[in-house]
Amino acid sequence: MKVHSTNYYNMFIVVADDCPTMVGEIPQTKGDTKSIANIQFELISKNPYQYTSDEVLFQVYAQRKDLTKDELDEAKAIYFSKGQACLRASPLTKRYGWGVHHNEEGKIALYGCETEAYGRFLNDKHIKVVKAMKTSR
Repeated sequence: MKVHSTNYYNMFIVVADDCPTMVGEIPQTKGDTKSIANIQFELISKNPYQYTSDEVLFQVYAQRKDLTKDELDEAKAIYFSKGQACLRASPLTKRYGWGVHHNEEGKIALYGCETEAYGRFLNDKHIKVVKAMKTSR
């Protein structure tokens, strides 16, 4: 079975052109259920450069599906057997003003679009810079 990946290396995802905010915003929780943005934000912001994109996206999937420890290996194989949307399609990059840096190991961290670090990544000639996907066509 073919394995697909969303991991990037030495790359920075900048916020979408139609992002409605000019600063990195913490996604607000609505009710008891955490949104995809809430889970992604918690995982990445509390653990900078500890997870790859694949690890974050699968953890979000596993939490939302309420998978047990025994179900994880099989679910992961099935999940990555088909292509998944990468963090360019994340609500963090499209709606909440966060850039995502992927280091040389593919590990990721968040940077608010108002920060100096975000600006440095934009001008770094040693990494590839790509835009997040726009919400509207």
